[in-house]
Amino acid sequence: MSSRGLILFSMAGLFWGLPYFFIALALESFSTPTIVFARTFLGALVLIPYAALTGGLKPALRAWPYVVMFGLIEMVGPWFLITEAEKNISSGLAGLLIATVPFFAVAVLAIFLKDRKALRPRSLAGMLIGFFGVVVLVGIDSFLGAVNPLFVMMVILAAVGYSIAPIIASRKLNHVPSAGVIGVSMAMVSIIYAPFSLPGLGDELAEATTSSIWAIIVLGLVCSALAFVVFFMLIQEVGPVRATLITYVNTAVALTLGIVFLNEPITIGLAVGLPLIAIGLYLAGGTEKKREIPETPA
Repeated sequence: MSSRGLILFSMAGLFWGLPYFFIALALESFSTPTIVFARTFLGALVLIPYAALTGGLKPALRAWPYVVMFGLIEMVGPWFLITEAEKNISSGLAGLLIATVPFFAVAVLAIFLKDRKALRPRSLAGMLIGFFGVVVLVGIDSFLGAVNPLFVMMVILAAVGYSIAPIIASRKLNHVPSAGVIGVSMAMVSIIYAPFSLPGLGDELAEATTSSIWAIIVLGLVCSALAFVVFFMLIQEVGPVRATLITYVNTAVALTLGIVFLNEPITIGLAVGLPLIAIGLYLAGGTEKKREIPETPA
């Protein structure tokens, strides 16, 4: 990976590791629909004017079917599922479960897109070991009463969406400036969630803590707008599957923040399953070469 790729990889991993911590803070005062609405509204508020000024808005509107598809798969479902699940599981566990994204990305490429690179023994072995790690983690902690499997499955379902969306962006939106794609997507998502958020938003804001309000702002501007711009640049640099390997970094960030600042426990399942998931990630993502994707302005 080039030095530019490493910088983008580290930045994307950091930015995508932060949301789980800030979602936990936001949930102290806000409902799930409000959190999703607010972060997408704030993101769109910044990115759409920028896209219009830099010429990225019109191409995104012309590619609206794939932009809508990207928004639905990347944000509408996953952001609701993750936020709702964090009412019942730790932010660190949510971040760890999202580490299954590369496994699903390999599966999508292999099964649906017939990508032969994804069928290599090393990638398949990584998938099996990683999934075994998740099964061990969830199985042990479920047996001990530390987690409810339902909320684990919600996050894993979100991971499936996260694995498909970058492939759509790489194959169908690589000619569209990322600010336009993300800005229009977020505007659409905020419109979808507005009816479920706006009626109670005033009451929630009136009683919200300062930390929850700041969490919403960070989620919208850093963990949504800025994080997506950097992630699209990373996809252009290293390809969609290798880009999903930021889960190495964001898992570490999510676990660290949760343990240090939220006093989240290190469970037996986590201690046993985490090394297996890490090995699986290494094997699943270590063989993909960079795809040639035309540069587009971010």
